[in-house]
Amino acid sequence: MTSTEAAAIALQDSAALWTAGEISASEVVHAACDALVAGLDTPGLRILAARTRAEADYDVHDLLPPALDELGLTFHPVAGEAAQEAVARALARRLLAGDLKPWELTFRIHQRYGHELPLTERLAELDDEYDIIEYGDRTVDHIHAEVTAEARRLAAHPRVPTESEVIPGVGGRGNSRSR
Repeated sequence: MTSTEAAAIALQDSAALWTAGEISASEVVHAACDALVAGLDTPGLRILAARTRAEADYDVHDLLPPALDELGLTFHPVAGEAAQEAVARALARRLLAGDLKPWELTFRIHQRYGHELPLTERLAELDDEYDIIEYGDRTVDHIHAEVTAEARRLAAHPRVPTESEVIPGVGGRGNSRSR
């Protein structure tokens, strides 16, 4: 994966997490800055990256959707299964990056979606297993390993366009690919 692809995934994840209230608007601005440094460059991305922490809370709501659109990325509205799946995938990538512990991932997913989101059903079940660990024959390490495997499965499908679909810095307007 190139640095521009990784930056696009990180920006997409930040958008999903911000929309869900998992991260602050200033963290989205930070991801926009990282995307610029990695080589992604559009007018909307530059404007978003230029926000201060104080401005971020007021401006990200209006600036993020067009910045993502210019890059050919998707802005998911708060409601809907696609938005929920984007958050779950972003949280899974956070676990794999070492920013979350396995039990934190299962707890957040279970708390947010219960057993209702098909994509994350196994993580919700694993959260239940953490709660009853002392009554079973499984170890915490075994559950951690299964959570990590689930996170890898989720992270394998980032739903970010490939380089052949969008040329970094040119944008993706009018791109009719399906996600």
